[in-house]
Amino acid sequence: MKVLVATDFHGYEAAFENFASKAEEEKAEILVICGDITHFGTIQEAKYLLSLLTDLRLPVLFVPGNCDPPALADIDVEGAMCIHGKSVSYGDLTFIGVGGSPSTPLNTLFEMTEEKIAQILNEGSKNIDNRWVILVSHTPPKGTSVDKIHLGEHVGSSSVRSFVEERKPSAVFCGHIHEARGKDVIGGTIIVNPGPARHGYCAISSFNMEIEVELGFL
Repeated sequence: MKVLVATDFHGYEAAFENFASKAEEEKAEILVICGDITHFGTIQEAKYLLSLLTDLRLPVLFVPGNCDPPALADIDVEGAMCIHGKSVSYGDLTFIGVGGSPSTPLNTLFEMTEEKIAQILNEGSKNIDNRWVILVSHTPPKGTSVDKIHLGEHVGSSSVRSFVEERKPSAVFCGHIHEARGKDVIGGTIIVNPGPARHGYCAISSFNMEIEVELGFL
C-alpha cells in the first residue's frame, strides 16, 4: 500500500494543490498530514484547505499541529479524518495519531504537557494488533536527527520517544522541525520528517513485504 505524507503546510493553499497532484502522480492510496495545516488559522480555514484533497476520494488522515486551533482535534471534515487520540485501520495498516506539540518558547496555539501527550498516545493505541502500525505525530520523538533545530538542540517529545521505544511501531511520520527533514531509526522503527510542504517537500512510503520510504518533492 502506498502512503503519501506531508506536513507543515502553514496555510499555503498551493501546497495542498501540489499535494493532491502528487497523490495522483504517485497513485497514492492513503494521504497523511502531520499537522500545521494552517498558520494560526481558524477551523473554517482548515476545513477549506483539507477540502482541496477530498475530491481525490482517498482516505485523508491528519493530526493538528501546534499552529492549528486545538478544536481541530475534535472535528472531522467530510472525506478527511482527524486521528488525534484515535486509531484507524486500512487493510494491514493501522494509524495512530497525536497532534500539537510540547511547550515551546513561542506559546503557540496547541501545546500540551508531556504527560498529556503520553495520555493521548495511550488512548489512541488500545487494542492495536496489525502487521504495520504507523504513528502520525506532529512532533518528532526526542533525540533523533529529525528533531534537531539549527542551534543543535533536540526539541522533540520525550513521550513520543518513550512510546516508540515501548510499543515499537513500524514507522513514525512527523514534522514540526522544518530544518530537520530526513529519516532516522529507533530500534526497528523508521522515523520520517518529510520537511515542510510549504517549501515543496513530502515523503512517499510503501508498505508491502517491507517498508520503503523516499523523501520527495511536491
